[in-house]
Amino acid sequence: MGRTSDTREKLIETAIELMWRDSYNSVSVDDICKKADVKKGSFYHYFPSKISLANAAMQFCTRDMKSHYDNMFSPTRHPLDRLDLMVEYVIENQKEIKARYGHVCGCPFITIGSELAAQDDAMAQTISGILDLKTAYYKSVLKDLVDLKLIPADTNIDEKAQDIFSFIVGQLTTARIRNDIGYLENHMKQSLRNLLGVA
Repeated sequence: MGRTSDTREKLIETAIELMWRDSYNSVSVDDICKKADVKKGSFYHYFPSKISLANAAMQFCTRDMKSHYDNMFSPTRHPLDRLDLMVEYVIENQKEIKARYGHVCGCPFITIGSELAAQDDAMAQTISGILDLKTAYYKSVLKDLVDLKLIPADTNIDEKAQDIFSFIVGQLTTARIRNDIGYLENHMKQSLRNLLGVA
């Protein structure tokens, strides 16, 4: 298996793939160990339970997401360009995932987190942190749009950022249900601008 850190990372990456592709409840520890080629004893050396592995997987995804979002949401970019880059990133990511797993998988945070947030306090905190992180990016865009007079000065930044988060979750969930990347390509960018009330 190589270095112990490689074993832990392999378990996390396998959990992301299986739980995101299918669902948390449909995947067993045995499934994860078999796919990762890791002995069950090694699994429990790193993770006391399947839900603790799922939590680690969500934190892993968050770090990966943040590295991309920090670049896309750089304040040196025009706020609308930041949103366009995000939409393009989301669509390309979904294309890659569909090619790898065979269907549109939607948002991993919602796919996995929605099953577990009500069952586990640690997972609830992780998902809440992800929501706060993403809405912080959206708030920065909204504040700059207000400064540029592209949206009304009395826009409720907090509420509108939550609206953006919900919109993106809805788009990705619909694309997963329809198994259709074209839905995102045809609707997401313009619909987001319509939500904000900008041209």
